[in-house]
Amino acid sequence: MLSVNTNAGAMIALQNLNATNMELSQTQNRINTGKRVANAKDNGAIWAIAQGQRATSQALNAVKDSLNRGASGIDVAIAGGESVSDLLLQMKEKALAASDTSLDSASRSALNEDFKALRDQISKAVTNADFNGVNLLKTGATDIAALANSDGSSKLTVAAEVMALGGSIVTVAATGSIGTVTTAAAMITTVNTSISNTSAALARLGTKAKAFELHSAFIGKLQDSLDAGVGNLVDADLAKESAKLQALQTKQQLGVQALSIANQTPQTILSLFR
Repeated sequence: MLSVNTNAGAMIALQNLNATNMELSQTQNRINTGKRVANAKDNGAIWAIAQGQRATSQALNAVKDSLNRGASGIDVAIAGGESVSDLLLQMKEKALAASDTSLDSASRSALNEDFKALRDQISKAVTNADFNGVNLLKTGATDIAALANSDGSSKLTVAAEVMALGGSIVTVAATGSIGTVTTAAAMITTVNTSISNTSAALARLGTKAKAFELHSAFIGKLQDSLDAGVGNLVDADLAKESAKLQALQTKQQLGVQALSIANQTPQTILSLFR
């Protein structure tokens, strides 16, 4: 039926053209953003999953920062502990020399002064083994508890290894000396014990430092995997979108032509009245 009031062909052509324009707009948006799911309107379920994974990935940045700070604190403690160990070795040498009964008093006094200087240097090394307020070697030191996962429910801990004079590790007293043969002989045993304790403490710190290093590497890989997973969910296949864009642009042009043809149909009615 020919009608000037209703042009069914034009309406169908317009519907098809609108659908094509909508698809074209969606494809252009994917090309512009590089994402198949750029917001919740594109795909609510996928967007929500991706947002959850993004939150986890970003939280891992805080974990890496915490691990790096902890690792730095351990490295400084190891450096300080190695200095203490080296000083103890020199102190043993002085104590052994002072225990020689054939040594004259002037020489023993000189060795004692050297010994006390080395002893005091241990206190300086312990005090200076500080990183960002963290010192595992000083008296009253607190353990390091670095973040180990994205929700903070797990921690990687490092126990303090107090190497202050007169402690459980460095048993040499803050007033220890080798001024006599007797004190020098006794000091050899004390220094040997301190050397053994310090070596064990450094071994524990070294093990923890390696654990921090390995966990930090794991966190980096985990974050990369999460980011790749998010990309798989939301990123657009630009090769596919490019091909689709070409097809839709052609389809749009054909749709415009079809609508133009359909709009000419009512004009044929005029020929009936001539």
